[in-house]
Amino acid sequence: MRANQMSYPRARFAEPRLRGTAHILYHVLLVALSAGIALSLPAIVSSIARNFLVYWSLIENEKIFLMSVEIALAALLILFFNYIRKSWQDAKMARIARGAGMAYFTPKRGMLGPRRIRKLKQKQAFAKDVMVISSTGFRTFVDPKGDLHHVLKTCREAKIMLLDPYSDGANTRAKSILLPEVTPERLREQIDQSIDFLKGLRAVQKNIKLKLYKDPPFLKVAVLGDYIWVQHYHAGLDIQMMPEYVFEHDQNPGSLYTPLYQYFLLRWENPGIPEYDLDTDELIYRAGSGDNVRREPFGKVREDENVKRAPTTG
Repeated sequence: MRANQMSYPRARFAEPRLRGTAHILYHVLLVALSAGIALSLPAIVSSIARNFLVYWSLIENEKIFLMSVEIALAALLILFFNYIRKSWQDAKMARIARGAGMAYFTPKRGMLGPRRIRKLKQKQAFAKDVMVISSTGFRTFVDPKGDLHHVLKTCREAKIMLLDPYSDGANTRAKSILLPEVTPERLREQIDQSIDFLKGLRAVQKNIKLKLYKDPPFLKVAVLGDYIWVQHYHAGLDIQMMPEYVFEHDQNPGSLYTPLYQYFLLRWENPGIPEYDLDTDELIYRAGSGDNVRREPFGKVREDENVKRAPTTG
C-alpha cells in the first residue's frame, strides 16, 4: 500500500504564495503590454497609410520582386497550415495519452529526458513504499548512476523482484541478446551484486523484501508513489534501448495505472515465486495463506548440490 506523501508546513504555504505573486505579475505585464499596443496602434496605422502608396509606386513595376514575394508568401502559408495540422494531431495524441493515464514518455536518448525522469523518481519515492520488477537490478539500483540507486536509500519500504539467476528464464534472456558481454554468467554476477546491495540496505534497518522469479522477464515496472514507470523487455534488445512510459494515478477509470499496479501485486503474491531470505541466503516458498511451506538453499550451495546430484559419465 502506498504511503501518504509527507507534508512540510513551510514549503506547503510558501509555494502557493509564490505562485500567487507570479500569477499577479504575469497579469500586470499582460495588461501593460496590451495598453502599449493599443496606444501605439493609431500612430502605426497612420504611418503605414501615408507610406503605403509611396512604397507601392516603387515596387509595382518590379516583377521579379513581386514573384519573390508571392513565392515567399506561398511558402509561409504552406508552413503555417502544416504547423496547424501537426499541432492538431499532437493535441489529439496527447488526449489519447492522457486518457490512458500517461504522464511522461522518454525514448531513453538524449540527456534532458532521462535526467528529468530520474529527478521525478527520486521525488516520488522519498519516504514512501517502492515496488520494482527488474531482470538483474544492477543498472537500475546498484550502479550509482542508476535511476533507483538513491531512491532505495530514501524509501520507507521496498519490494523487489529479480530474475532467478539459476533459472531457464535467465538463460533465455541472456541468449536472446546478441552481445558478447551478455552471458548467463554475467547476469548471475550482476544479480549477486544486486543481492549484496540489498543486504547492505537491510543492514541499516531498511525494510527490504526480495523475490526471485524464474520465467523470462516481460515488463520492467517501478511503482513509486502515484506514478508507475514501465519498460518492455524486447527479445534481442537491451532494455536501455527501449522507451520508458510513465503512468499517473488519478480518478480516470481508463488509466493504465491500475492494471499495471495489479500486475505487480499478482506477481508479488504468486505462491510459486519464492522470497529470498537476505539473512540466511535461502528461498522461502509460502502457501497462499502466507504460511512458510519450505526452504531451500540458494546460490553456491544449491549449485554445488546440483553438481553432486548430476550423473557421472565415462
